[in-house]
Amino acid sequence: MFKKALLALPVAMAVGVAGTAAQADEWQDPNDVLQMLLEAQPDSKYLHQSEMNIMMMPDNPALWLLDDGERLFHEERGPNNASLESCDFGKGEGVLEGAYVELPRYFDDVGKVMDFEQRLVHCMKEIQGFTSDDSAVSQRHGSGSDIMRLTTYIAHQSSGYAWNPPLDHPEEQAMRDAGEKLFFRRGGAMDFNCAACHGDSGKQIRASVLPEMRNSQEWTKAVSWPAHRAGQDNVRSQNHRIRGCVWQMRHAGILPDTPVNTALISYWNDAARGEPAILPDLKR
Repeated sequence: MFKKALLALPVAMAVGVAGTAAQADEWQDPNDVLQMLLEAQPDSKYLHQSEMNIMMMPDNPALWLLDDGERLFHEERGPNNASLESCDFGKGEGVLEGAYVELPRYFDDVGKVMDFEQRLVHCMKEIQGFTSDDSAVSQRHGSGSDIMRLTTYIAHQSSGYAWNPPLDHPEEQAMRDAGEKLFFRRGGAMDFNCAACHGDSGKQIRASVLPEMRNSQEWTKAVSWPAHRAGQDNVRSQNHRIRGCVWQMRHAGILPDTPVNTALISYWNDAARGEPAILPDLKR
């Protein structure tokens, strides 16, 4: 029964993608993307649950990080006194437009699949000369960290582009499939998995309506990180969201830069394939 459900999942996703309002291939303002999704899904309790956040979206506090992120990207820093302009996120050195939504992906120079945060840290170490102990690399979370400022700026260049992580390389497909297994794998003291919260529509945790991963237009908002979390007054990343979910399920903690993060993000982003990304987003 479980195997049949897994085999049927790509079909369900394909139906969701086919019904999307637009196959975006150019930059769009995050608020415009959100409004398009709201109009396309007028009955989605998840998308419409916070009128305050919807009204605040044009003044999203995450946008305040863009200038700092741009400066950090172009500034010559680190022991090597180099900028990140030669970093290749998958579309060529220094090319940011549309790159974020096409991650995770396989990189020939390292011989493995990397998610965005892994690739950014790799470039900061290899190009700029930072080490794992340097605060520029070790401090990953919160609006005040270099990583979060850079993430917000770089991701913003892909706002409105459709999620399109490549699956052409065997390791890309294997990473996505591993993420699917992890998404449905039960564990921890509460015998939870990701699907317990996101496998069906209408589920809630306290007052928060949860997104259904088979509804691609709900799911694109769910995976659109970085995002300002109003309840935490900080901008957070996809990796931070994974850490929070793992803690809530009472699973063993996941270390940074490990394949578990990459696999889950690969599966997440694949489930949103074809839908425009909201970068940065504003969440509860």
